[in-house]
Amino acid sequence: MNPEQIDLVQKTWRQVQLIGDTAAELFYGKLFSLDASLRPLFKNDLKDQGRNLTAMISVAVHWLGRPEKIVLAVQQLGRRHVAYGVQPRHYEIVGAALLWMLEKCLGEAFTPEARTAWAAAYGMLAKTMQDAAACASA
Repeated sequence: MNPEQIDLVQKTWRQVQLIGDTAAELFYGKLFSLDASLRPLFKNDLKDQGRNLTAMISVAVHWLGRPEKIVLAVQQLGRRHVAYGVQPRHYEIVGAALLWMLEKCLGEAFTPEARTAWAAAYGMLAKTMQDAAACASA
Protein backbone atom coordinates (compact mmCIF):
# COMPACT_ATOMS: atom_id res chain seq x y z
CA MET A 1 0.00 0.00 0.00
CA ASN A 2 1.20 3.48 -0.74
CA PRO A 3 0.95 6.38 1.73
CA GLU A 4 -2.07 7.88 -0.06
CA GLN A 5 -3.98 4.61 0.19
CA ILE A 6 -3.13 4.27 3.87
CA ASP A 7 -4.32 7.82 4.51
CA LEU A 8 -7.54 7.18 2.59
CA VAL A 9 -8.30 4.00 4.56
CA GLN A 10 -7.61 5.78 7.85
CA LYS A 11 -9.78 8.78 6.96
CA THR A 12 -12.70 6.70 5.78
CA TRP A 13 -12.49 4.37 8.77
CA ARG A 14 -12.85 7.35 11.12
CA GLN A 15 -16.20 8.04 9.46
CA VAL A 16 -17.31 4.42 9.85
CA GLN A 17 -16.28 4.35 13.52
CA LEU A 18 -18.93 6.97 14.25
CA ILE A 19 -21.56 4.34 13.43
CA GLY A 20 -19.63 1.27 14.53
CA ASP A 21 -22.56 -0.82 15.78
CA THR A 22 -24.56 -0.14 12.62
CA ALA A 23 -21.54 -0.92 10.45
CA ALA A 24 -21.02 -4.24 12.23
CA GLU A 25 -24.72 -5.10 11.86
CA LEU A 26 -24.54 -4.38 8.14
CA PHE A 27 -21.36 -6.43 7.81
CA TYR A 28 -22.75 -9.54 9.52
CA GLY A 29 -26.08 -9.24 7.72
CA LYS A 30 -24.29 -9.20 4.38
CA LEU A 31 -21.86 -11.93 5.41
CA PHE A 32 -24.68 -14.32 6.30
CA SER A 33 -26.64 -13.41 3.18
CA LEU A 34 -23.59 -14.31 1.07
CA ASP A 35 -23.06 -17.60 2.91
CA ALA A 36 -25.58 -18.71 5.53
CA SER A 37 -23.32 -21.63 6.48
CA LEU A 38 -21.04 -19.12 8.24
CA ARG A 39 -23.64 -18.23 10.90
CA PRO A 40 -22.90 -21.22 13.19
CA LEU A 41 -19.24 -20.13 13.38
CA PHE A 42 -20.36 -17.14 15.47
CA LYS A 43 -21.37 -18.52 18.83
CA ASN A 44 -21.17 -15.26 20.82
CA ASP A 45 -23.60 -12.37 20.87
CA LEU A 46 -23.32 -10.62 17.51
CA LYS A 47 -23.36 -7.17 19.11
CA ASP A 48 -20.26 -8.08 21.14
CA GLN A 49 -18.74 -9.79 18.12
CA GLY A 50 -19.38 -6.65 16.09
CA ARG A 51 -17.65 -4.49 18.65
CA ASN A 52 -14.68 -6.88 18.62
CA LEU A 53 -14.63 -6.65 14.83
CA THR A 54 -14.63 -2.86 14.75
CA ALA A 55 -11.97 -2.72 17.48
CA MET A 56 -9.75 -5.12 15.54
CA ILE A 57 -10.22 -3.16 12.32
CA SER A 58 -9.42 0.06 14.20
CA VAL A 59 -6.10 -1.33 15.42
CA ALA A 60 -5.20 -2.70 11.99
CA VAL A 61 -6.10 0.58 10.27
CA HIS A 62 -4.09 2.58 12.80
CA TRP A 63 -0.95 0.53 12.07
CA LEU A 64 -1.31 0.20 8.28
CA GLY A 65 1.77 2.35 7.78
CA ARG A 66 3.78 0.14 10.13
CA PRO A 67 2.40 -3.37 9.65
CA GLU A 68 5.35 -4.91 11.49
CA LYS A 69 3.73 -3.56 14.67
CA ILE A 70 0.71 -5.83 14.29
CA VAL A 71 1.90 -8.76 12.19
CA LEU A 72 2.25 -11.07 15.20
CA ALA A 73 -1.27 -10.25 16.42
CA VAL A 74 -2.70 -10.74 12.92
CA GLN A 75 -0.91 -14.09 12.61
CA GLN A 76 -2.29 -15.20 15.97
CA LEU A 77 -5.76 -14.15 14.84
CA GLY A 78 -5.36 -16.28 11.72
CA ARG A 79 -4.32 -19.30 13.78
CA ARG A 80 -7.26 -18.83 16.17
CA HIS A 81 -9.67 -18.66 13.25
CA VAL A 82 -8.64 -22.17 12.19
CA ALA A 83 -9.93 -23.43 15.54
CA TYR A 84 -13.22 -21.59 14.93
CA GLY A 85 -13.69 -23.48 11.67
CA VAL A 86 -12.70 -20.72 9.26
CA GLN A 87 -11.65 -22.06 5.87
CA PRO A 88 -9.55 -20.34 3.19
CA ARG A 89 -12.62 -19.74 0.99
CA HIS A 90 -14.24 -17.71 3.77
CA TYR A 91 -11.71 -14.90 3.43
CA GLU A 92 -13.08 -13.89 0.03
CA ILE A 93 -16.63 -13.81 1.40
CA VAL A 94 -15.54 -11.69 4.37
CA GLY A 95 -13.75 -9.30 2.00
CA ALA A 96 -16.88 -8.91 -0.12
CA ALA A 97 -19.03 -8.26 2.98
CA LEU A 98 -16.50 -5.72 4.27
CA LEU A 99 -16.37 -3.76 1.02
CA TRP A 100 -20.17 -3.82 0.76
CA MET A 101 -20.52 -2.55 4.33
CA LEU A 102 -18.02 0.25 3.67
CA GLU A 103 -19.92 1.27 0.54
CA LYS A 104 -23.19 1.42 2.49
CA CYS A 105 -21.68 3.36 5.41
CA LEU A 106 -19.58 5.80 3.40
CA GLY A 107 -21.84 6.49 0.44
CA GLU A 108 -20.19 8.89 -1.98
CA ALA A 109 -17.01 8.93 0.13
CA PHE A 110 -16.44 5.32 -0.93
CA THR A 111 -14.81 6.34 -4.18
CA PRO A 112 -13.14 3.89 -6.56
CA GLU A 113 -9.83 4.95 -4.97
CA ALA A 114 -11.17 4.20 -1.50
CA ARG A 115 -12.44 0.79 -2.66
CA THR A 116 -9.02 -0.03 -4.11
CA ALA A 117 -7.26 1.10 -0.94
CA TRP A 118 -9.56 -0.93 1.29
CA ALA A 119 -9.22 -4.00 -0.94
CA ALA A 120 -5.44 -3.70 -0.64
CA ALA A 121 -5.60 -3.31 3.14
CA TYR A 122 -7.92 -6.26 3.55
CA GLY A 123 -5.84 -8.33 1.13
CA MET A 124 -2.69 -7.70 3.12
CA LEU A 125 -4.33 -8.60 6.43
CA ALA A 126 -6.16 -11.63 5.03
CA LYS A 127 -2.99 -12.99 3.45
CA THR A 128 -1.12 -12.66 6.74
CA MET A 129 -3.93 -14.48 8.55
CA GLN A 130 -4.19 -17.19 5.89
CA ASP A 131 -0.44 -17.81 5.82
CA ALA A 132 -0.40 -18.24 9.59
CA ALA A 133 -3.48 -20.46 9.48
CA ALA A 134 -1.89 -22.67 6.83
CA CYS A 135 1.21 -23.10 9.00
CA ALA A 136 -0.96 -23.93 12.02
CA SER A 137 -2.89 -26.63 10.21
CA ALA A 138 0.10 -28.15 8.40
